[in-house]
Amino acid sequence: MARCSVCFHHCNISEGKKGLCGARICVNGNVVSENYGRITALALDPIEKKPLRRFFPGSMILSVGSYGCNLRCPFCQNHEISWSKEAMRMSEKAQKITPEELVYAAKRAKSRGNIGLAFTYNEPLVGWEFVRDTAAMAHEAGLINVMVTNGTAEPQILEALLPYIDAMNIDLKGFTEHYYKSVLGGDLDTVKAFITRAVKECHVELTTLIVPGENDSPKEMRALTEWVAGLRDAKGNTIGRSIPLHVSRFFPRFCMTDRPATDIERVYRLADAAREKLDYVYTGNC
Repeated sequence: MARCSVCFHHCNISEGKKGLCGARICVNGNVVSENYGRITALALDPIEKKPLRRFFPGSMILSVGSYGCNLRCPFCQNHEISWSKEAMRMSEKAQKITPEELVYAAKRAKSRGNIGLAFTYNEPLVGWEFVRDTAAMAHEAGLINVMVTNGTAEPQILEALLPYIDAMNIDLKGFTEHYYKSVLGGDLDTVKAFITRAVKECHVELTTLIVPGENDSPKEMRALTEWVAGLRDAKGNTIGRSIPLHVSRFFPRFCMTDRPATDIERVYRLADAAREKLDYVYTGNC
């Protein structure tokens, strides 16, 4: 048995078994990434789809996903590759690719407007070693690296990736510990620490999915944006007001089909509340 050190769950994993994320496995007494180089999705996407609105707008980026996730969001739109039973089956069908092969594919896609690689779709942090190795090679090839993440990782994982990541979209899914712990199976303080460090080194945009009855109050949105507005760069300058926030509309799916889609007007009102503190607020899925 060995203890995983990637995130706050610190799973104790028996030999040959996987941790909660479904992507890390104990082999010869060590926890390793089972999903290293195993991809379930590869697509050339507009960078705005990540979503990133203020980082190389109008560009395309080759987006790659594997399988596994260390949260348990009941509304996951990518549950087939994250943590559902389908994801476990998908792990057996994932295609293998090396960092060299993926970087080569990204370079070939430059003729179609590609600027680099985006690690997305599932949670890239649960297979951070592949992200690190591939992103390092991508930088050597003059490519841009983007990571779309839930921000649920220990500090040493983020430090290992920061030299190679140019931009992130980080989910700040709500702003109460109850929501993170009881609904998402996560930890708000971990995500806040992740964001606080990331903004000092690379371009960061944030996304908050508004789920009816969970995180949809103006009070919570104002608390969230007040915290974001106070974030500082590496020199200690307050830069939070310029960090883009994507306020996104929920649709019923996966394990949360018992409630309606978020009222569009509520999304707009919460976005207006966010603009009291932030300069760049965008609405999504509306």
